[in-house]
Amino acid sequence: MNFNKFLQSLFGNKSTRDMKLIQPIVEKIKAEYENIKTLSNDELRAKTKEIQQYVQSAAKEEKAKIAELKAKIEDTPIDEREAIFNQIDKLEKEALDKYEVALNEVLPTAFSIVKDTARRFAENEETVVTANDFDRELAANPANDFITIDGDKAIYHNHWIAGGNDLKWEMIHYDVQLFGGVVLHQGKIAEMATGEGKTLVGTCPVFLNALTGNGVHVVTVNDYLAKRDSEWMGPLYMFNGLSVDCIDKHRPNSDARRKAYMADITFGTNNEFGFDYLRDNMATSPADLVQRQHNYAIVDEVDSVLIDDARTPLIISGPIPKGDDQMFEEYQPLVERLYEVQRKQATELLAEAKQKIGEGTKTKNQELLDAGFLALYRSFKALPKNKPLIKYLSEEGIKAGLLKTEEYYMANNNREMPKAVEPLYFVVDEKLNSADLTDKGTDWLAKQVNDKELFVLPDITTQLSELEARTDLDDQARLDKKDELMAHYGVQSERVHTLQQLLKAYTMFNKDDEYVVMDGEVKIVDEQTGRIMDGRRWSDGLHQAIEAKEHVKVEAATQTFATITLQNYFRMYHKLSGMTGTASTEAGEFWDIYKLDVVEIPTNRPIARKDLDDRVYKTAREKYRAVIDEIEEMRNAGRPVLVGTTSVEISELLSKMLKMRNIPHNVLNAKLHQQEAQIVAEAGRSTNGKGAVTIATNMAGRGTDIKLTPEVKAAGGLAIIGTERHESRRVDRQLRGRAGRQGDPGSSVFYVSLEDKLMRLFASERIAKVMDRLGFEDGERIESPMISKSIERAQRKVEENNFGIRKHLLEYDDVMNRQRTVIYEKRRHALMGERIGMDIVNIIWDRVLNIVNNNDFEGAKEEFLRVLAMEIPFSAEEYETGKPEDLAERAFQEAMASFKRKTDRIQTTALPIIKQVFENQGDRFERIMVPLTDGKRMYQIPCNLKEAYESECKSVVKEFEKSVVLHIIDDDWKENLRKLDELKHSVQNASYEQKDPLLIFKLESAKVWDAMINDMYDRIASILMRGQIPVIEQEQPVQEAAPEQRTQQNYVESKVDIDEERERAERAAQQAAANQDTREGGGQPRIPYRAERMPRPNDPCPCGSGKKFKNCHGRNI
Repeated sequence: MNFNKFLQSLFGNKSTRDMKLIQPIVEKIKAEYENIKTLSNDELRAKTKEIQQYVQSAAKEEKAKIAELKAKIEDTPIDEREAIFNQIDKLEKEALDKYEVALNEVLPTAFSIVKDTARRFAENEETVVTANDFDRELAANPANDFITIDGDKAIYHNHWIAGGNDLKWEMIHYDVQLFGGVVLHQGKIAEMATGEGKTLVGTCPVFLNALTGNGVHVVTVNDYLAKRDSEWMGPLYMFNGLSVDCIDKHRPNSDARRKAYMADITFGTNNEFGFDYLRDNMATSPADLVQRQHNYAIVDEVDSVLIDDARTPLIISGPIPKGDDQMFEEYQPLVERLYEVQRKQATELLAEAKQKIGEGTKTKNQELLDAGFLALYRSFKALPKNKPLIKYLSEEGIKAGLLKTEEYYMANNNREMPKAVEPLYFVVDEKLNSADLTDKGTDWLAKQVNDKELFVLPDITTQLSELEARTDLDDQARLDKKDELMAHYGVQSERVHTLQQLLKAYTMFNKDDEYVVMDGEVKIVDEQTGRIMDGRRWSDGLHQAIEAKEHVKVEAATQTFATITLQNYFRMYHKLSGMTGTASTEAGEFWDIYKLDVVEIPTNRPIARKDLDDRVYKTAREKYRAVIDEIEEMRNAGRPVLVGTTSVEISELLSKMLKMRNIPHNVLNAKLHQQEAQIVAEAGRSTNGKGAVTIATNMAGRGTDIKLTPEVKAAGGLAIIGTERHESRRVDRQLRGRAGRQGDPGSSVFYVSLEDKLMRLFASERIAKVMDRLGFEDGERIESPMISKSIERAQRKVEENNFGIRKHLLEYDDVMNRQRTVIYEKRRHALMGERIGMDIVNIIWDRVLNIVNNNDFEGAKEEFLRVLAMEIPFSAEEYETGKPEDLAERAFQEAMASFKRKTDRIQTTALPIIKQVFENQGDRFERIMVPLTDGKRMYQIPCNLKEAYESECKSVVKEFEKSVVLHIIDDDWKENLRKLDELKHSVQNASYEQKDPLLIFKLESAKVWDAMINDMYDRIASILMRGQIPVIEQEQPVQEAAPEQRTQQNYVESKVDIDEERERAERAAQQAAANQDTREGGGQPRIPYRAERMPRPNDPCPCGSGKKFKNCHGRNI
């Protein structure tokens, strides 16, 4: 017994302590359940209404105060409103706290109601209740096949369609599921083994928290699970009067999706929840908003969403001017030739290494051996993923010799490394995921293009210093020269970047491994789940480089309009919890980033699965042969086999090997994602005494149980065979967990070779030495607990490294997130209109303060005119002798008086026209356009005619303010995002100067932010202080405003300057991007085209899809 086990025997482990704390709550639920069981169906539903009213009345006092404060906002002077809004925010927090107290009080009753509803459904084919309006509304929808109305009775059936299958309800909560439910309600992560019914566990806390009426979000990893779970669990909630919907069933920005968010319980995928948040922050009208406040979310497969997907930002982007003006296609043939030259060289170096090492070993010539291992090391640095090289490294003593050579050349801070890589054209580092040109490679490229400087970054710092030192140039000439140097550097930088990304695409990314090509598009394969990640693209030009490599259409560069990482999205919820089968290995990360505690819930029945030690082979060839033998043996014993792989390529290789032995099997990988549920459901069966064989990526089939037939259980249960250890222990545990559900028998074993990626990078040196020392022959294996632990240590190293990367990236994103929070809050104030007056007052005060503190009298005079459209309110002498704070206060009062005069004038000018139109033509118009100008540009402000008339044109002023503030915030934020993207890439070079790139990023991003805020406030103040209704020389007809729409893409044709035209095009692109259907499988409309001549069948289609004409719009011609 080791020391840790000894301590556990004395004090217990964390799981035991957690269970002791929850046990009293579960005992209360069980006691209350006995009372609930005695109620009739109608009494049970009445009990739900009773506790719902109790919970909602808990914060009645706070809600009444909030309503009272909101009612008096409009009558309060603008400068006194901030205190009211602060009070409202405080009361809203207090209301949430009171809800939590009330929920904890009714928890035993609520959990008992859900459990007893499940029991009634399981024990009765029909559950009859007195029909209410909600029942009738449900029954009116043909999709709700679980309910029928018979007179004044509603009949709930115990079978219905969910996920396309007719399912009969047979589940009742058992104790460990109640434990899990309590953990979820407390805002923690419940780790429950596969088959423990996580979907059912979630029903209790979802039901309980939905009682507040503030909404509960149930988040899943894919749209199939979101739709299935909403249909499967929905009747349980709806029987008790709670509404349920799924956002993935409805188009973005639609009324149906808005209604889905208003439901008590809303299901959806992580991506769609995040994208809707971004769309809401691009909305131009309150009517466009779909989401409510983020109250409570339960994340299913929480490790997949908050760990695996956390680094991937959700981005809504659109085309930018000259976005398709890229260099990837231009330089792809050049890089392909360079890659082929090095591939040929790597093959020659490997052949040379084999010969010299062979001869050196025979003759015991150390000099020859050293030369051989140097050639091998060069081959390794040239192409580390070269398969013949990987195979050779698994031979006795070879890997150890390579590592010894590497140690020599890396000693003393890589002092000898230039000699080692001298013959190579570029150097690949698999651990750092990088490919860098050498001097020889640069010279080769220069010869190919006849230009020595084409792929060399100029020393811009030296050039600028020399320029500053020149005395023969005047200021204008120096500026022109500086601009010329910076422009040249920008082009060279883009060219070098393109070259590096193309090199990385050829050396580090393999087709059918990291990505697949389908329908003429490069699609990323999720390394954890093996699923295709539709709509996701690698950043920084890498995706375009791979598109160029695969000769598919290279998509144009895009500009980010809105972005957020899933990490930051889910941290916005008032309460967050999650469930998964595998979270304890990342418990530290969950706590550090999300403050989520992981609680391990014991299984309902003891696990009977046998987890065997890893079987380690020298080569991948021996390993796969052994895997096929094991599959055949298990299948013939009547046991179904689930084979876990880490890539599409390995899945297809094993499939070919099984076909050669005539073994029937199913393959589930990224290319066959649609059939996932069906294939996984059949994976636990046997036919005529032969077990089913299923090949799947490690985490495929999450959320779908593999149920075993009685004959399979008798034969020994499901056999899990892993073909490779994944970098993450959690992924391996997920694969093991597919067997042994609910006490079922089963086994799991991993087959490993020294050629596997994890072993190659971290663990193979010691194991290779052991195998060499023991003299293992081909086909022999090592099987030992010590080896398995050694592999787990290697996995732990990778996990720590990945955590470091994620945390580092989060720190970058936190900088952007803090800015995003402020901007989106200002934007929401402008959109809703409630707090916009207070924000404008703050902007005018900020501008006054900025002018007074940063200018002399002449400068201040000019700035007052430029920004605030007013004369400076004091003399030069007063300005020089007065206190800055007194001057600022005086100027602020003058500015506010000027602003009020302008807004009063707008109201006075507009009122007679509004009055005339409303009284004479009010039945014809609902919304009209009111023209306003700042002297430079005309703004057409859409206003509600009745509202404008009743408010005496105050609403016209508010709409003008909203329109200006929203437009300028969007414009400046978009530019700020572009600058931060550029900054994030440029600061990485700071590491060469021994500086921390993150620190530089934080300092520089603060400067970018200050510049953006200054520009934003200047533009807002300038337009609002100059706003007026233009003088119309002749009477013009009233222009009706279009009804409020979700996509504003129709613009009035008029003669405008180029900048305004570009601005309009960008706004149209932004609206189009915000309206894009981001759902999985969300269809894109086909683009109509017109051509002067009919294209030939093999010509590219004029619609721009990149497909041939005969395969696109010419298909039916």
